[in-house]
Amino acid sequence: MSIFVLGIDLGKNVCSLVGLDETGAVVLRRRLRRDGVADFVGTLPACIVAMEACCGAHYLGRVLGAAGHTIRLMSPEYVRPYVKANKNDDHDAEAIAEAATRPTMRFVPVKSEPQSDIQALHRARSRLVTERTALINHLRALLLERGIIAPKGRKQLESQLAVFADEADPRLSPRMRRLIEDLRAEWRNLDGRIAAFDAEFVAMARKDEMARRLATIPGIGVINATALVAAVGDARSFGRGRDLSAWLGLTPRQATTGGKPRLLGISKRGNRYLRANLIHGARAVLPRITAQDTPLGRWVRNLSERTHKNVVVVALAAKLARIVWAVLRKGQGFDPAIAAV
Repeated sequence: MSIFVLGIDLGKNVCSLVGLDETGAVVLRRRLRRDGVADFVGTLPACIVAMEACCGAHYLGRVLGAAGHTIRLMSPEYVRPYVKANKNDDHDAEAIAEAATRPTMRFVPVKSEPQSDIQALHRARSRLVTERTALINHLRALLLERGIIAPKGRKQLESQLAVFADEADPRLSPRMRRLIEDLRAEWRNLDGRIAAFDAEFVAMARKDEMARRLATIPGIGVINATALVAAVGDARSFGRGRDLSAWLGLTPRQATTGGKPRLLGISKRGNRYLRANLIHGARAVLPRITAQDTPLGRWVRNLSERTHKNVVVVALAAKLARIVWAVLRKGQGFDPAIAAV
């Protein structure tokens, strides 16, 4: 039995394996428990092992890659067209194996263990930020139900809650005051945990050379720099800056037919966390870039004269993604005087 490419459909407990020879004929069909996949594939001669880039795929890719196999990870949406007839695990594994043989297929690089660790930290921090936002909205709703309209801004709300804690406001009952104080304590705990993650990211950025270079780009702070290094790496998998921008979902969707191009809104594909952070960074740095007499500043000012501010922010985020690619590929820091526009 000569296996050229092995497709693995990863399941939570059971995985389906389909092996193809060099002609594309199926020579192996096997169903294994997930903890037995690495042992079974490790006994096979070196071949191409294809999987969808899903939960656990990068870990298994590192393990099988160390055993001498060539790992090819693909986006699930690129595998879907190769599924024949009814969808089941065996057909999915066969489709994965077939898709991996296509010369135009786009593959996802296997992330190293440090990259996976940093991404896990970012996910944990993002969860805490979401919980804090929900808690703040809960506090605002409690106050609003009692005729108290809290001012905009997290700091403003925090200062007003401190006043309620010190003064006997007749609009709040003693029980509600105790509840608000309990929620304030939870808020302070979340702030402390988020600050601990931020300090850890700062320490990482100081030690990592690529993160230090990215931090020189306006709008790319420590959070974005470490997240980009973990998700993108050295950017060799992207042929040009626009490819990275498209991977982040910051380029327009196309609906072209009959030779008539039609561009829609941004695709919003790829990593939602990175895209949101880049847009937030672009919005924060937009006034400073607009005031600068640099190629990037002149480009932003010209664009601002023609379109809405939100469009400018997203366009600037896409531009920052291209600059990130150039910095990672060339190994140089950001120079605003020669920034490509």
